Amino acid sequence: MRLFIAEKPELARAIVAGLGGGARREGYFDCGEDRVTWCYGHMLKLLEPEDYDPRYGKWSMDDLPIVHIPWRRKPTEDAGRQAQLKIILALLAAASSVVHAGDPDEEGQLLVDEILAYARCRLPVLRLLINDNNITVVRRQLAALRDNSDFAGLSAAAEARCIGDQLYGFNMTRGYTLAAQARGHQGVVSVGRVQTPILGLVVRRCRENAAHRPVPYFVVEGLFVFGGTRFSARYRCAAGDPVDGEGRLSSADHATRITDAVRGGAAKILSAVTRPNRTPPPLPYNLLKLQIDASRLFGLKPDEVKAITQTLREKHRLITYNRSDCEYLSAEQHGDAPAVLAAIARKAPNLRAAATRADPSVRGRAFNSAKVSAHHAIIPTGSATDSAALREDEQHIYGLIARAYIAQFWPEHRAAQTEVLVAVAGRRFAASATATTAPGWKVLYGDEPIDSIDGSREHGAGDDLRALVEGQAGTCSSATAERTQTRPPALYTMPTLLADLTGVARYIRDSHLRELLVEKDDGKAGEHGGIGTPATRDTIIKALFDRGYLAERGHSIVAAPDGLALHDALPPAATYPDMTAVWHEQQKAILGGAYDVETFVHDLVGHIADEIATLKRNGLDMQKSAPACLVCGKPMRRIQKKRSTGFFWGCSGFAEGCDYTVGDRGGQPDRERPRRGRRQRRRPSGRRTPARPGGTP
Repeated sequence: MRLFIAEKPELARAIVAGLGGGARREGYFDCGEDRVTWCYGHMLKLLEPEDYDPRYGKWSMDDLPIVHIPWRRKPTEDAGRQAQLKIILALLAAASSVVHAGDPDEEGQLLVDEILAYARCRLPVLRLLINDNNITVVRRQLAALRDNSDFAGLSAAAEARCIGDQLYGFNMTRGYTLAAQARGHQGVVSVGRVQTPILGLVVRRCRENAAHRPVPYFVVEGLFVFGGTRFSARYRCAAGDPVDGEGRLSSADHATRITDAVRGGAAKILSAVTRPNRTPPPLPYNLLKLQIDASRLFGLKPDEVKAITQTLREKHRLITYNRSDCEYLSAEQHGDAPAVLAAIARKAPNLRAAATRADPSVRGRAFNSAKVSAHHAIIPTGSATDSAALREDEQHIYGLIARAYIAQFWPEHRAAQTEVLVAVAGRRFAASATATTAPGWKVLYGDEPIDSIDGSREHGAGDDLRALVEGQAGTCSSATAERTQTRPPALYTMPTLLADLTGVARYIRDSHLRELLVEKDDGKAGEHGGIGTPATRDTIIKALFDRGYLAERGHSIVAAPDGLALHDALPPAATYPDMTAVWHEQQKAILGGAYDVETFVHDLVGHIADEIATLKRNGLDMQKSAPACLVCGKPMRRIQKKRSTGFFWGCSGFAEGCDYTVGDRGGQPDRERPRRGRRQRRRPSGRRTPARPGGTP
């Protein structure tokens, strides 16, 4: 009996179809001499320190660093995964050979390999590589099985990263927590390879924003009339103009002299160049781009988007694999277009007209098998599930995914881009304008009703400069000089933070490490030296909020007091993404066989040991200016609510009788929302006082 172990149920179903069909059993399919079973992601997890030795359940600096070689795994606590793992192990015991059908990437390789190692499997193992469940692709890959040992490097690299993250996380978290508590800090100080650099990004952006000092400069604009064309153009600085380091006018008097000189003057077109501009539709979504748009348009948090897509995929079967980092589709998927477009028309009435007018014969840049990674882009399926059964947020997310798919079969956007240079009174002004000649797919993303579009639209006067020609005479009817000033770097919002995580290499100070991090994402569309993955970033960001390190201020993300204190107590190497770059270089060596996992672990433990030794020697001072209690003057503490992700602030003098509490707003006490404790009472004046004497009002 040959046993196929797929990474997820939908892949198992695709393999069964490729094999010619089979009968569904409890946890697997019976396909004659073949059995096809599946995993639900990682079925095993690394043992925790206390699993090796119960004494590690109590944190002690004397026990650090903790390391176990060889490391071991155990089943996850999830009951459904445990039941499925038992089925897989029973099937392995009866099998004569195995086909590894994990996703064709490092994590997919490790996910099944770790089960085979856990079962001490000694059977022959072949490798099936599928990144597209289209039956044509599946059948082709079934005929091209390879030896699983060819991919040992992939598994080893993923193993090194997994073990490294665990060792670094629990050793550093225990070490920094114990060192901080020795100086009076309360609570756990959580440190991680990815989460701490993300905190560092937010802290640095907050401080850059606060430290910004506006620099004034001046912008001169003229309003020009050439025949029937009126347009604004901006003054272009020339030699001799007083300018700042960025080439902007820095003198108010000089700006005024320019406006006085050109106002009402004769003008002439020095050059007018128009070029056609053709823009293809945006690529279909990967998870990150979907999270960014869902946050921007609907205010949904990244973890909420992932949960919604999980429901759309698993419960409703309306979309394909939802954790993809790819924006491309295989060439074979182009043949599915009529069925998918028809399904969208049935399930999304607001997109019915768009889906009906789409041309499934169009084959755009999205259909490129060479650019499909372990997964293809997130797109709708041909399922006929009634969209009325979807919640509003599910309809929003399905609508985004469906619209992006429809756009692949609409015409490209066409426009005319005109650049104009004007001379007046010896000064030069520049203007540019874009006139749409055929809106194409952009109709789907605008406010204009789809049914009213006739296929062509042009901008009105004032936007269209195509009529201008070189040498044409005109007039500068008016001119203004506006004083403006530089703006600080904008605080992060959820969409901008998610987008920045794809290119954090720009913030690495060491040029070699910066190049390594960029190299890590070579060939990945939308990633340019990032940290984390689309499947993990939302979880890490949520953890930073839940632990009180980040907070929301309106739509902005800011560092909370605990986050600032942690950042300032850690060495710079922990708050920059340097470690991810170093690990990439080491894992590349593991992939090539020049390095092995055990050596990687030993080297990492050496680094951790040095950090722990520094902590033991110098301690850790988690300084922060905690807000004072309005009743007794003691420091306030930010506390997470029970059975909730929210926070409130309470007085640290609770044991001494002060129950003063207030709500939380952006990581700071909300003095406008006091919460009265059980032992508090009010004076007639409205001021709060402790229930028993001794406090300072």
